Amino acid sequence: MPTILLWLLVINLGIAFGAGLYEHRIVVSRWIRASSATGVQWDAAAARQDDTGRRFWGFVSTGPLTLLTLANVIVAWRSTGAVRSWWLAAAGTALADRLFTFSYFIPTMIRLMRATDTARTGASAQRWANLNYLRHAIVFGGVAGITARVRALLCPVPLAHHNRKRLPNMRLKLPT
Repeated sequence: MPTILLWLLVINLGIAFGAGLYEHRIVVSRWIRASSATGVQWDAAAARQDDTGRRFWGFVSTGPLTLLTLANVIVAWRSTGAVRSWWLAAAGTALADRLFTFSYFIPTMIRLMRATDTARTGASAQRWANLNYLRHAIVFGGVAGITARVRALLCPVPLAHHNRKRLPNMRLKLPT
C-alpha cells in the first residue's frame, strides 16, 4: 500500500507540475498583459472565462493532490529505515506547496477574478504570476525527492555498487 500511495503522489505531482507550467506559459498570458505604455493590465473577464480553478485544478490538485499529500505525510512519518527522511522531505515539500496554494494562490485568484483592472490589481496579478515560479520549484522539488524515494524502493543496491560494473561495449558498428 505505501508503494501505491507513493506512486499516486508521483503521478499527480507530475501532472500538476506539467499543467502548472502550461497554465503559466499559455493561459496566464491571456489574463496578464504588460506594455510600456499602459503597464501591467489584468483581464478578469478572461480569467473568469477560463476559470481553471474550478474547471481543472479542483479535480487535479485541490482535492486529489491534497489528500495524497496528507496520506503520504502520515505514512512517511510512520515509516522506518533510510528512506524515511527522503520520503518525509518529499511529502513535506508537497505539503508546503499545498499550504502555499491554499493560503495565497487560491484566495488571491478569487480576489483578482472579482476585481477591475487598476494599477493595484495589475501589480497583484503580476506578483501572483511571479510567485508561481516559486510554486513550480516547490512542486519540482517534491517530484525529485519522491523520485529518489522510488529509486530507493525499486533498486535498494547503492549507486556506488553499480558504478563498479563495466557495461558492455554498446557502440554501433557502421558498415564501411
